[in-house]
Amino acid sequence: MTRPQLMIIAASLAVANFAFAAPAPASAAPAAAALDAANPFAKTSTLPFNYPAFDKIKNEHFAPAFAEGMRQHAAEIDAIANNRKAATFENTIVAMERSGTLLARTGGAFGIFAGGNTNDTIKGLERELAPKLAAHRDAMLLNQKLFDRIDTLYAKRARLGLDTESAFLLERYRKDFVRAGAKLNAADKDKLKGYNAELASLQTTFSQNVLSEANAAALVVDTRAELAGMSDAAIAVAADVAKKRGLEGKFAIPVTNTTGQAPLSVLTNRSVRERLLAASLARGSRGGEFDNTGVVLKIATLRAQRAELLGYPNHAAYMLEDQTAKDTGAVNKLLGELAKPAVANARKEAADIQNVIDAEKGGFQLAAHDWAFYSDKVRAERFNFDQSQLRPYFELNNVLTNGVFYAAGKVYGLTFKERKDLPVYDPDMRVFDVIDANGKPLAIFVADFYARGNKRGGAWANAYVPQSQLMSTRPVIGNHLNIPKPAAGEPTLLTYDELRTLFHEFGHALHGMFSDVKYPRFAGTGVPRDFVEFPSQVNEMWAVWPEVLGNYAKHYKTGEAMPKELLDKVIASKQFNEGYRTTEYLASSILDQRWHQLSAAQIPTDVVAFEAAALKDAGVDFAPVPPRYRTTYFSHVFSGGYSAGYYGYLWSEKLDADTVEWFNEHGGLSRKNGDHFRKTLLSKGGTLDAMQMYRNFRGRDAKIEPLLERRGLNAK
Repeated sequence: MTRPQLMIIAASLAVANFAFAAPAPASAAPAAAALDAANPFAKTSTLPFNYPAFDKIKNEHFAPAFAEGMRQHAAEIDAIANNRKAATFENTIVAMERSGTLLARTGGAFGIFAGGNTNDTIKGLERELAPKLAAHRDAMLLNQKLFDRIDTLYAKRARLGLDTESAFLLERYRKDFVRAGAKLNAADKDKLKGYNAELASLQTTFSQNVLSEANAAALVVDTRAELAGMSDAAIAVAADVAKKRGLEGKFAIPVTNTTGQAPLSVLTNRSVRERLLAASLARGSRGGEFDNTGVVLKIATLRAQRAELLGYPNHAAYMLEDQTAKDTGAVNKLLGELAKPAVANARKEAADIQNVIDAEKGGFQLAAHDWAFYSDKVRAERFNFDQSQLRPYFELNNVLTNGVFYAAGKVYGLTFKERKDLPVYDPDMRVFDVIDANGKPLAIFVADFYARGNKRGGAWANAYVPQSQLMSTRPVIGNHLNIPKPAAGEPTLLTYDELRTLFHEFGHALHGMFSDVKYPRFAGTGVPRDFVEFPSQVNEMWAVWPEVLGNYAKHYKTGEAMPKELLDKVIASKQFNEGYRTTEYLASSILDQRWHQLSAAQIPTDVVAFEAAALKDAGVDFAPVPPRYRTTYFSHVFSGGYSAGYYGYLWSEKLDADTVEWFNEHGGLSRKNGDHFRKTLLSKGGTLDAMQMYRNFRGRDAKIEPLLERRGLNAK
């Protein structure tokens, strides 16, 4: 019970980007004698594909199901570890893969609720469960008898006659146990357990503080005039948000996710823009109940102490050893090489923006809160269009069905049929059957696209049920976005960034739906963190592929296709603002590495001061371009699964850019190309070394030149 089960249950409590659970068929599930039969977790869901029974799951069901799930799993692990028969692959490794079905079933659903449908009860249970699940995980991974069985099998692995996937599974189990501290002495194991329990609690606190701050830090204005530039529909939403907060007659804009906030691109009142960005930047570091500065320092210290206990110089070294990058030197080299040209590009873009400000006799120097507003004016001047011209052509349902689904049909032969009979936990969610090219059911896809106050920020994919031949399960995959919901009766018109995100997250969904592996450990995105974003980034290419764009980019009122000249401008402007985009991303990636490359003795006492010094030292302290995430609301790395791994988006993009070049070289949008990508990579999950998987697909290692060209960094 490694990645898809126990480890990911623990991660789901920290609201990681991927939460996998592996429910077994009813015949394989141990009897839940101590669990009330009325509890929906007492047995595997009987809905198609074991789809979760969201209509039956209540807050009160989780605690007893977790308690019984941990008890059952502990008993199963104890039986494996104390089996008097000699260790075999079947009675040890396969038995562990089969174990913990109740716990996995419960934890998978809990992770979904904690990320997308939380409430005070769920939050309280998160805090209570985090250290308990960490202790439960440690009890398994630090079980000496269990490790001895695994180690015995590993020593004679060449003589076991295992197939490739099974041999890799044995290798992964041993590595997971060693990295978890299996070779430590008893005293150090106890110390490690303490670190893990405290970290689990702190990471949960960090995550909950970020969500609470997003609501508490909302910008509130008194008059409609202050929101000039926003659409009538958006202003109506702001009024409704304020009303729900007891601020009748006022207007409220919640601050969510990244540093940049969507209204910054349209608000004409500069002081309001300044207030909105200031509220965003101050999250988690302005004192008060939800301040995260102390939490960050404790997390960084404990991670460093744990790494040192395990024999590593710092947390980053520990984490990167298990990624495709392998070490901090490789990551630092990548980030360092790109920082200078990225900032140089951003400065050129800033100069262009300043020229527009001066031409309008603005009388001020460009600040961070001006960038989005004025960069659209630069785009309009240079390409004779602005982002607002695009939105009428990007209506959500049309993009989904005639863009995302259409591309999947052309490349992979998939078809989609919406169904209304399966339960959801929010009425705006949609559910689709996914039919494979051979006409057989492949998966169920769940779409949860709208932002809510009880939903964490950002966008992510969840495997509600991962595929596994061993467990006879087929995939149920969800995409979760945070698109602002329009006023009743109004269409959902996407920004260009939201459009890209829709295609991106569906790339993760495809990775999960195409999974064709035996063991739950390797299902779907059970790959290194710096590889997992690669397939999703590849799927973004279809968003602006002429045939795909031409199929969905229709005006929501008239149905008229996007004019060719506007389409040409979209394509021509693909590198526009890349200096900004690369710099803000690098700044956050560098902060992640600087925090996690510290030894325990080097942890500072002032979060804000350390952050400023780190950005300056790396040469990315360009005031008009703040980090995409500041430390105190950087959920990816302080509560999610990306600690010392945020660089992975760029690392994956190197593979993505090289793959896009391959598709172009081989004719682009075709079943032949899609089938090759699916067969050699998307279907393999984590069953072999990630970079070998890439070589099997591409025929060679990835080159960096396509990435440099894409981001406009090749000539710098």
